[in-house]
Amino acid sequence: MPRTQKIESGLPGLDKVLQGIRLGESIVWQISNIDNYMYFVKPLAKKAIATGRNIIYFRFAEHPPLLDEQEGLRIIHINPDLGFEPFTVTVNKVIYKEGPKTYYIFDSLSELQSEWAADFMMRNFFKALCPSIRELGSVAYFSIMRQKHSYKAIQQVREAADIYINALDTDEGMYVHPLKVGRRHTDTMFLPHLFTDKEGNELIPLKDGISTSKYYSKLGAKGIANGRRNLDNWDLFFMRANSAINQSQEKQAEIKDKVYRILIGRDKKRESLFKENFNIQDYLDINDRLIGSGSIGGKAAGMLLARKIIENNRPDLSKYIEPHDSFYIGTSVFYTFLISNNWWKLWLEHKSSEGYFLAARALKSQLIHGDFPELVQDYFKIMLDHFGQNPIIVRSSSFLEDGFGNAFAGKYESVFCVNKGTPEERYEDFVKAVKEVYASALDESALVYRQSRGLDKADEQMSILVQRVSGSIFDDIYMPSVAGVAYSTNTYVWNEDIDADAGLVRIVAGLGTRAVDRISNDYPRIASLDKPSLKPSAKKFTQKYIDVLNLNENYFETIRLEDIVSKLPSWYQRMIIEHDREAEELLREKGIEKDIISTTCDSIINNEEIVTTLREILSTIHDHYNYPVDVEFTINFSQDGDFLINLVQCRPLQAKGSGAQDVSIPTVSEDKTFFHLKRGTMGGPVSMPIDLVAIVDGKGYYDLPYNSKYSIPREIEMINKYAREYKKSLMLIGPGRWGTSSPDLGVPVRFAQISNVSALCETSFENDLMPELSFGSHFFQDLVESNIFYAAIFDRNFIQGEDSVYRPEIFDRTENIYTKIPSVTQNYTDVIRVYDTSTLKLYLVANSASNEAICYIK
Repeated sequence: MPRTQKIESGLPGLDKVLQGIRLGESIVWQISNIDNYMYFVKPLAKKAIATGRNIIYFRFAEHPPLLDEQEGLRIIHINPDLGFEPFTVTVNKVIYKEGPKTYYIFDSLSELQSEWAADFMMRNFFKALCPSIRELGSVAYFSIMRQKHSYKAIQQVREAADIYINALDTDEGMYVHPLKVGRRHTDTMFLPHLFTDKEGNELIPLKDGISTSKYYSKLGAKGIANGRRNLDNWDLFFMRANSAINQSQEKQAEIKDKVYRILIGRDKKRESLFKENFNIQDYLDINDRLIGSGSIGGKAAGMLLARKIIENNRPDLSKYIEPHDSFYIGTSVFYTFLISNNWWKLWLEHKSSEGYFLAARALKSQLIHGDFPELVQDYFKIMLDHFGQNPIIVRSSSFLEDGFGNAFAGKYESVFCVNKGTPEERYEDFVKAVKEVYASALDESALVYRQSRGLDKADEQMSILVQRVSGSIFDDIYMPSVAGVAYSTNTYVWNEDIDADAGLVRIVAGLGTRAVDRISNDYPRIASLDKPSLKPSAKKFTQKYIDVLNLNENYFETIRLEDIVSKLPSWYQRMIIEHDREAEELLREKGIEKDIISTTCDSIINNEEIVTTLREILSTIHDHYNYPVDVEFTINFSQDGDFLINLVQCRPLQAKGSGAQDVSIPTVSEDKTFFHLKRGTMGGPVSMPIDLVAIVDGKGYYDLPYNSKYSIPREIEMINKYAREYKKSLMLIGPGRWGTSSPDLGVPVRFAQISNVSALCETSFENDLMPELSFGSHFFQDLVESNIFYAAIFDRNFIQGEDSVYRPEIFDRTENIYTKIPSVTQNYTDVIRVYDTSTLKLYLVANSASNEAICYIK
């Protein structure tokens, strides 16, 4: 379609001055009031309807309607309170659905600025739409109000617009001053003009000095200086918030409600906690450390909320809490990054069902090559100057992350910046880290996670939390003394003397990555916070590796503890290092002098002041959340034994799978039930789909020759590998004890052979094969560390007084795909059955409080 094809505006004089409005153009009217805008909107609508054009009016503002309902006009109502992305995506969908040559009239964009509180997002909306209008050869009218926007915002809207006109209504008539008209000009086009008749036929340029002077005098009399303000509306809003501190409680509550919505998010449960604990000054302090505008995201909100709960309710604990100096990169920066690099169309494709994965893959590959706007770069550099050469971590803090409902645990990236080198090198490393975090929002595992929970179309905005890594320099490495994760409720109670409500801690020396990530051949210390000396195992599971930041090489590194011990001060060695004296003596007997060292963080766990402080912190936050929480932390010590705890992250304790917290057991008919257990479960709460079920048949396994039973673990390993490669959640069910050394007692797998399992179940078979999860075993430790749900399923004959159900026959009509699993021997079709249950919609739900679990077909 020719881009030079002209349309009629309904004002012949305007068409003559502009040499016609053309298909594909976006026209912005800068106005003093809505009546000014109606002067131009109504003739366009009238002409479009008269000539049979497709015309749509987007109605979203609180100002009076620009057009009344009438034949030939469609009015589409959209609520801007939905947020930037849903609002913008909805408008774009309409534009693409309506196709070429459609006319669009928008309410005043300035009302979006009022709703979203930032010029940043108003201009992003406009810049996101212009390419769509241009591509489809449509025409759109927009308007912005004078004195409502910063000069920078006006400038960027003007740059994106095809036509930008200053309209001024006075006693003399309507003045029109074209400030930009793309791809054409005349000798008088950019002079102020005045309509000299009511019909709009005559639009005369002001050529004489008196008329021109009169126009600029009236422009100046209204306080209009082309929007030359340096402050964004976001800044002005927070200035008003600051002045509200001394106003009535009602006014403060009104301001706090809006601040929460634009700065924190829309999580209603979290909102009530913020209302209880945050005042206006607290919000102002957050904004002082915000780059851009918009939400700081869930992870940042959770961290701040935990700290404020302690500060307000347990000031006696505050002396143990390390102050934070975090910065936040608002959601507006993410959208600005996409739009300024011309990736908005790809983002829209990603939001469609057809392009959800494909467009995300294409966009992810391009993100690393994008550039941030100059203003954002300047703010990044100011922030980096604050941190100096202290290591920082760049962490995802998305809109939905760490809230009530979805965890997104481990789905998005956190990137360490060692922060060494020149300012330019440190800046480049930081920007690369930010892009990596942004790209992680498009990672396939994150997309699958969102899609499986019905969140693929949800407003998932990405903001970033930038934290100084809490720690100390030890020679050429940097790390905290210890770090870990603590839970206010212990879902793996391994001894009847343990109080589940006292909480659980997993702690390591060095960076906390070894406490929160899955690791092999190394063990964090696990302790109940009421009986910290009561270990899960009689054996000594120890930490032999440590995660640090290498200051010389400028990267994150995992190294053997024995390789850095010489770099550690003696006081820290006494606190952390433990010797295996028995092993050292055996080596000495062979003439070898060598220190065999590791750590169990015994001195930390046995420090009553530390354990009590952690327990009190967790219980205080738990009580205010009215739900269990998990908290990531670091602890740093002085030579004298003084310590500070840094609360790095806090969120509601997530159920494995969906991330839901309030897990209730659904009522399901028996014919839809695979199993329903009233006891014998651990590792909840759980709410997750099961994609694969692998069952080792009790009788088939029992009847195998003794030596053949040793072949079953290899078959299981191939199933485990298949589940990992195809990202399937796997439930593994077998007779007796998984991981036993004796095949007469169960399947003798190594943990590495079932490392991808989401749920592990042990079943009984007659009197010979019985479930028995040994809390003192290495295998149990692996289950705890890998967050694998466990259930003991007893034959009905062994369940006394329990209304439990186990119905493997539910899969009798489902194909056994065991022989289709790559690399299996196919020799054990009578023993192993594998079912693809993704199409059946098999679901596992477990409630940790009631110790009840159900697996059923939805």
